[in-house]
Amino acid sequence: MKVTSKAQAAAIAPEAKTPVAPAVTVSAAPLKVDAPAVSAAAPAPSTQAPDVNRLIAEAASAYAVDPLLVWSVMGVESNFNSRAVSPKGAQGLMQLIPATARRFGVSDAFDARQNIEGGVRYLRYLQDLFPSDLRLSLAAYNAGEGAVARFGGVPPFRETVDYVEKVKQRYIQAQPPAKPQPSDADLAASAQVAAGEIVVRHIEQFTDAEGRLYLRTR
Repeated sequence: MKVTSKAQAAAIAPEAKTPVAPAVTVSAAPLKVDAPAVSAAAPAPSTQAPDVNRLIAEAASAYAVDPLLVWSVMGVESNFNSRAVSPKGAQGLMQLIPATARRFGVSDAFDARQNIEGGVRYLRYLQDLFPSDLRLSLAAYNAGEGAVARFGGVPPFRETVDYVEKVKQRYIQAQPPAKPQPSDADLAASAQVAAGEIVVRHIEQFTDAEGRLYLRTR
C-alpha cells in the first residue's frame, strides 16, 4: 500500500506495541516485537479447549474472518495462553495492548470471550484496510497500521517478517487436507462401470413375423 498524501496517511489509525519513530507523512505506530515464544508442538485447532474453539468460531462467524486464521494468529501471539502478558503489556490470547483493547471494546483483556472478539474485530479491520494482501494485515497486527503504511508493505523489521511467516505457516498447516484425486486406475474403472451401465440400459425393439412388438436389452 502506497501512501500518496498526508490526508491518506492521517486516515490510518496506528496501533502497535513498541514505539517507532514517527514518519513525515504517517503518525507511526509503536512496534510490537515481543510475541511470546510458541512451542513447535502447539496443538491443532481440534485439540484446543472446547470453549476456545467455540469462542473462535463465534467471533470469526460474526466478523467474517476465517477461524483458522484466528487460530493461527492466536498460536503465534500467545501459544493459547489466556493469561499471557508480554514485556510491553500485550495481554491475553490475542495479545491486545491496552489501546487496541479499548479501541475494540475490550474492558477485560484476560476474559477469553472479550479478548478473542477484540482480536477478531481488529483482524477484520486490518483485512478491510489492506484487502489485497493478507501479509499486510498480519504485519499490521504485529507492527501497526502506521508502520505498514510508512514502508508501503511489510516493514523490514526482523520480528515482523518472522511473525508474518510463522502465522502464514500455521495457517497453511491448519487447512483441511485436500480431497484425494482419483488415480488413473480409478478413472478407468469408473469409465468401465459407466460404459457397462449404458450398454445394459440400451433397449432395442423389434417386430416378429406376426406383427408382435418385443423389447430387449443388449
